[in-house]
Amino acid sequence: MTTSQSRAVASGHVALAFVQVAFGLLPIFATLVFRPGGISPLGLGAWRVAGGALVLGALAAGVYGRGAIPARADLLRFVVCAWLGVALNQGLFLVGLSRSTPVNAALVMALIPVFTFVIAAALRQEAFSGLRLLGVLIALMGLLPLLFTDGLHSLGRYGVGNLFMVANALSYSFYLVLTKPLTRRYPPIVIIAWSYVFSLVALPVFVPGQRLVPGTMPAWWGIAYIVAFPTIIAYLLNVFALGRVRASTTAVYIYAQPLVTGTAAWFLFGEQPTHAMALAAGALFIGIWLVARRPPPPDVAAIR
Repeated sequence: MTTSQSRAVASGHVALAFVQVAFGLLPIFATLVFRPGGISPLGLGAWRVAGGALVLGALAAGVYGRGAIPARADLLRFVVCAWLGVALNQGLFLVGLSRSTPVNAALVMALIPVFTFVIAAALRQEAFSGLRLLGVLIALMGLLPLLFTDGLHSLGRYGVGNLFMVANALSYSFYLVLTKPLTRRYPPIVIIAWSYVFSLVALPVFVPGQRLVPGTMPAWWGIAYIVAFPTIIAYLLNVFALGRVRASTTAVYIYAQPLVTGTAAWFLFGEQPTHAMALAAGALFIGIWLVARRPPPPDVAAIR
């Protein structure tokens, strides 16, 4: 490997590390935005959809021009993917996070590779095996301590919020599988840009009755961070990194996100890990490792 190649790979690793920090801090900043004087979860979703559509749409048009326009035959798939990957994904995640904790959010989001594999296998895009099936079952068992903290007779304090985020992870997993054919015909930035643009139709659902303008500076800073970093910059850095390191390397870095979230939540909010969280984390990571042992296919950058 030449010096220039080594520098390119190193820059890819630096970009990936930054991406994990940006996504790992998303639940932290969102929790600050939801505090008194801030805005509602769907209000924050409206900011993200509008900001992402404006910036990424303009960027895709500027870079690819007419090449960014989808073919008529792909329009329906683009629309369905947009609603699954942005509108439902972000709405369910933010509402769920407002009823749960940052650490719970990070653990539930770790299920995305498992759900994605199950859906892809059901559609015959992935091969099932006994070991991978075991991984799926172990990961799903890891959900139980998060959903039923008060016992199997009822959802616990954060069970409803965690359930919303499970639905969010499932929605995003469908998005990843359904966008795979599009990745063969369009650049990643075009796919993500249209995912936001076609999600603008969700604003009439996100906006009515929601608090959209915060009354405190911390909430404004939180909105600015969420729109700028996990919504836009982290995605662009992910694309930059994928051009320099293998997709399987990108997947490994995702394991750092719960660590980033947990450390920040402990430092800022004093959120202590519980026995349920520890049990869930162990089962989730073992299950994910079993499912993802073989190198995954090329990624579509995450929309969180």
